[in-house]
Parts: sequence; C-alpha cells; structure tokens
Amino acid sequence: MNYNYDFLDINVTDRVATVTIKRPEYFSYEVHHEVEEIWTDLAADHDVNAIILTGVGNVFLNPKEMEMARDPKPSRRNHGRHQTSNGRRIVQNFLDVEQPIIGAINGDAFSLGATLALMCDITIASETAKIADTHVKMRVVAGDGGAVIWPLLIGPHRAKEYLMRGNIITGAEAARIGLVNYAVPPDQVLPAAKELAQELADGPTWAIRWSKLAVNKWLKRQSNLIMDAGLAYEALTIKAADEALRAKSERRKADSVRAPK
Repeated sequence: MNYNYDFLDINVTDRVATVTIKRPEYFSYEVHHEVEEIWTDLAADHDVNAIILTGVGNVFLNPKEMEMARDPKPSRRNHGRHQTSNGRRIVQNFLDVEQPIIGAINGDAFSLGATLALMCDITIASETAKIADTHVKMRVVAGDGGAVIWPLLIGPHRAKEYLMRGNIITGAEAARIGLVNYAVPPDQVLPAAKELAQELADGPTWAIRWSKLAVNKWLKRQSNLIMDAGLAYEALTIKAADEALRAKSERRKADSVRAPK
C-alpha cells in the first residue's frame, strides 16, 4: 500500500509498520485528520501485522502549536468538521485496528499525545519521557480520550488528580504505577519496541488480533460512555477560555459561559 501523508512517516519492514509523527510539536486540523485516517489505512494493509507509533527525537507528541484548533475552516483534510467530531473518530479508528499497536514513547507526550500513547496496546516509554494530560493547563476539559484511558490504567482517584492538575509524570514513574508497560533508557525505546512488534508480527496472527479485539470491547464501551460528554465539556470550556482571552485583550469583564441545562 502507498501511504501519502504530509506529517506522518510510514515505513513497513517485515510486516511491521513504524508510524513516526514528523512534526510532534505542531498540531493543526491537517495533522489531526492524518492521525485520524492513518488507522483506517493500516487496518486495511494486508502486509502489516504489527504497528509501532513513535515521534521524532525526544518528543512523542507535544502539540504546542494549535493555532487552527479554535477556528476550523473547511478544507480537503478536515471537511469542515469540528475538532470534537475528529477527536471522537481518532479514538474510534484507533480502537478498530486489529493489528497490535506498540507505543514507543520516545519523549514528551502531552494532551492528545498522552491519549494516543496510552491507548496503544503495549507501551514502552523512555525513562526520562514526560507524560501529562495538560488540557486543564489550557483551561479546557480532557475530552479527547484522557478521561477514558487514564482511569482504566491507574484507577479513578489517581486519574482524577492527574487530569484535574495536569501534572507531569516521568516514564520511569509511569511504569512504576502501571500507566505504561515498560520504562527503558532513551536509546533503547525504539529497539525494544521493534523487538516486541516483530515477535507479535511473527506470532499466531488471529489469536493475537482477536485477543486484542476482545479486550477492546471493554475500551470501546468506556469510550462510548464517556467521550460524547467529555468532548461537549471540552467545547464549552474552549468557548469560556476564548471569551476570557477576548475580554482581557479588550480590557473588560468576561461574559459568563454556563453549562447547558
């Protein structure tokens, strides 16, 4: 299969597809759409039996630049959809992939980056990687999957603290509390991920895939239960944050943005 992506590099070797986020500190609707669509393409590729997801250098995905996030314009990539619908599709498409996905968390994974990293089937993190759902730092709700995956991995009490405070956790600490499977030195992340991915690619295909899909029934149920509400709350807090910024620039008191009854 020919992969035509601007912001993702896809390399297939020995039935293992390595997906590398090429600009992990930049995030636009075009990038959002590519991260949504790649999972559909990989799921349909009969030459791929395992997948590695990683970033470039010491960043997995840390979307510092999101200038398009609040003002979507119709384009070939986003089809004029709102970010909330795209966010739901990323998670849905991700969970529908039958092939096992190894998260090679080579560095910082924040916000949606943390969600994608933690939703991988098996996760290998750099001991020095920084992981956090920082939505709250931007005054918005973690609606794109953080509220789904963090409680399932570390329980509701720990998850609520990380989601409500936006605190950073290292890869080493993440492994200690069960947020990721393994923490290794930075230079061993990708080799370890490749070794594990190759083992799965060479293993009993349908036993592996259907074991994953059986567990993902649980993840999908949680996603369907939580994401619509989470994305609605996120959109509402984005609106409130935007109004606060406008009011500050206009030197006036911000209008209140209330939750719908």
